[in-house]
Amino acid sequence: MKRRDFLKTSVVAGAAFGMSLNGIEASVPAVHAAPDLVAVMGGEPEAMLLKALDAMGGIGSFVKKGQKIVIKPNIGWDRAPERAANTNPELIGALIRQCLSAGASKVTVFDHTCDDWQKCYKSSGIEAVVKAAGGAILPGNNESYYKEVKLPGGTKLKSVKIHEALIEADAWINVPILKHHGGAKLSCAMKNYMGIVWDRQIFHSGDLQQYIADICTWDKKPVLNIIDAYRMMAKNGPQGRSIADVQTPKQLLASRNIVALDTAALAVFNQFAPQKLDMAAVGHIGHGASLKLGSTELSKLNIERIKM
Repeated sequence: MKRRDFLKTSVVAGAAFGMSLNGIEASVPAVHAAPDLVAVMGGEPEAMLLKALDAMGGIGSFVKKGQKIVIKPNIGWDRAPERAANTNPELIGALIRQCLSAGASKVTVFDHTCDDWQKCYKSSGIEAVVKAAGGAILPGNNESYYKEVKLPGGTKLKSVKIHEALIEADAWINVPILKHHGGAKLSCAMKNYMGIVWDRQIFHSGDLQQYIADICTWDKKPVLNIIDAYRMMAKNGPQGRSIADVQTPKQLLASRNIVALDTAALAVFNQFAPQKLDMAAVGHIGHGASLKLGSTELSKLNIERIKM
């Protein structure tokens, strides 16, 4: 991190830690160390991504030369970026460029969409930015792309079919958008795993909150989770009804700790949503903590906030 950015972050931390900045509480670490979680606010998607990566040691901390990388955004809906149903395309394009700059041999992007995949990829703006940035885009609309894996750590979900691109990749990065969800109540990093599986109807026919936590026990964890909260669907998710459902927090959260990240995202969501959610409503976060996937105790983590 550049010295001026560190000083800026320290000023923000000194003024706000111990209180609440956008609903996320934490304590000030005695020594500046690699953060457990980075929260950036007030910038454009690419600029916020670069600040977050810089604070976490750079893209080279997550992507190594020669690796095949998969980026998993939310591209589930046939909606324009302004509707906040899918991950911001500017963020995805910037992340691909970062991965390639770190020496990745290939960067692939995919999602198992809910609407027609070709329309989703085009309307979201993600197909265009992937191609422009030098990445490859794959569909997820055919069962032949998926292979069964075991989930020995799952409570109720013990096996599932996962897209072969992820299975064969050297590493993957989980990049959801933060939004309201009618079933899961909140859609962010843990919920985004549902787009890597084929037979996801089982999630909706059973204990959705537990199954979301269970799928996150898959032993091939993302090397990084990045939550896009530049725009946020505050109600009527996951598709949205109109532009009136959208707020613009202009924030980005990043962490390896998926449970802590979703806990922080819930706090951000509650700053902008008309209907506040508690941890009980978003049960998959607590289930994830019970499965030792991460911590909900943000006050015990080293959180770095950067205000642009």
